[in-house]
Amino acid sequence: MSDTDDALDLGGDDAPGMDMGTKKASGLLASLPKLLMFVAIGLGALIFIITVSVITYNIMNKSGKSQTIIPENSPFVGARPQFSVFTAIGSIRTGTKDPTPYSVVVDMVIGYDLNDNAAATELTGRLYELRDFVRSFFRSKMAAELQPENEARLKQEITELLNTRVLSTAKARIILFNQLDVMEM
Repeated sequence: MSDTDDALDLGGDDAPGMDMGTKKASGLLASLPKLLMFVAIGLGALIFIITVSVITYNIMNKSGKSQTIIPENSPFVGARPQFSVFTAIGSIRTGTKDPTPYSVVVDMVIGYDLNDNAAATELTGRLYELRDFVRSFFRSKMAAELQPENEARLKQEITELLNTRVLSTAKARIILFNQLDVMEM
């Protein structure tokens, strides 16, 4: 036998002087690289499958964004509360802050909690402040910001400003536009 045959000893004839336990251990050591190779291949395949699955799932769900979120202003979100409305502001005409001003005509309604007499009193008492607020709010906007697709954002912004800067005890709950026309002068 050559030196390489002795070193490999793949389980051929019994080597003189070796007992059975040593021979079994050397056989396991000899098969360990093959076993590790199969485990590595299995792990690699598992990682590849998981990666492809996650990427496919994200593509199908448009980068992980949930498609079941219902917007707050959706008509399908439970029963909507009723509000009392303040309509005394009337129609206000102003311009925009564009270089070539646009004319804005707005008739806004403020909704507040039903049967809140204190809110009705405060809104009536602040009528001139409310008219000035509406005029200055729309005067500070560009015509592009007043487009119909931005209406929900405008209503939210007006509600926040009314509740934080104009009203003290009353709370505006909803803003409605009877008229919102933006026309080039």
